[in-house]
Amino acid sequence: MVRAKTRKAAQSICPICGKPADVLLHPFCSKRCADVDLHRWLSGVYVVPVTEDEEEAERRDDADHAGRRVGVRRSAGSGQRQFQSL
Repeated sequence: MVRAKTRKAAQSICPICGKPADVLLHPFCSKRCADVDLHRWLSGVYVVPVTEDEEEAERRDDADHAGRRVGVRRSAGSGQRQFQSL
């Protein structure tokens, strides 16, 4: 069983430096390479692409929320919630 794990890890390579991956640090070969990858994520080197349409929708939503507050009010008889601008 241990051999299977070792063989599998040895076949994969570290995405940072290209050396064989370590079983305990998979997919990386060392703690250093794992830390380099983490730093790239935290510093913004790796990003998830966003289309312009999504960004525009977010800006529009933010502008709507900044310009007016939305409150919740219950109808007197029905018990249903109604949303209205405050």
